[in-house]
Amino acid sequence: MKAAILVFPGSNREGDVAQALELVTGRKPTMVWHGDGDFEKTDLIVVPGGFSYGDYLRCGAMAAQSPVMAEVKRRAAQGVPVLGICNGFQIVAEAGLLPGVLMRNENLKFVCSDVHLKVETSQSLFTNRYQAGQVIKVPVAHAEGNYFADAETLKRLEDRGQIAFRYCSPDGAVDGTGNPNGSINNIAGIFNETKTVLGLMPHPENAIEPMFGGTDGKALFEGIVEALS
Repeated sequence: MKAAILVFPGSNREGDVAQALELVTGRKPTMVWHGDGDFEKTDLIVVPGGFSYGDYLRCGAMAAQSPVMAEVKRRAAQGVPVLGICNGFQIVAEAGLLPGVLMRNENLKFVCSDVHLKVETSQSLFTNRYQAGQVIKVPVAHAEGNYFADAETLKRLEDRGQIAFRYCSPDGAVDGTGNPNGSINNIAGIFNETKTVLGLMPHPENAIEPMFGGTDGKALFEGIVEALS
């Protein structure tokens, strides 16, 4: 499986994602600079975390206009899987690949901690190594992770099974106690309609080895490799 990782001015998690992908694929991914309007054919595109363009205007708003994103949108329309993590989620949302917006955290503070997530579905190339209802622990690090969508969009996401992960308590209760940012319906990650684009605020790439404090994120990358190989 060949993967490409986008790099913007201010990206800071591209190395983490590259390490995770190399761990499960045995090959280094291609790093693609934001100013490149084209890049080699690839099986997966990853938009990593960080602070693209210093988070000016709105997080991800400037990066969404980068030359590389026009090509990403073109390939996504053809079915090439896209994974947006943290700032990457913000970018793909701003680019129109996913509905809704990511706003300032409810408490207006940067949050950096481990959180628990409830896996909503195993029926996607990103979550096929998990079980629906499974609780996993991964870290978050963001100031603008408060997901919001209007009532009509939210109903469509819920009805079509486009919620990938929800914040929950350690025992799996989705009651708001495990929500670090105020995200509506405790949403931590969503799919597009075909489930070929996933955006999530938590960082599975930082939960892939025991020395990192846990390995619950590794299955996401293993599942992608299994689906695309």
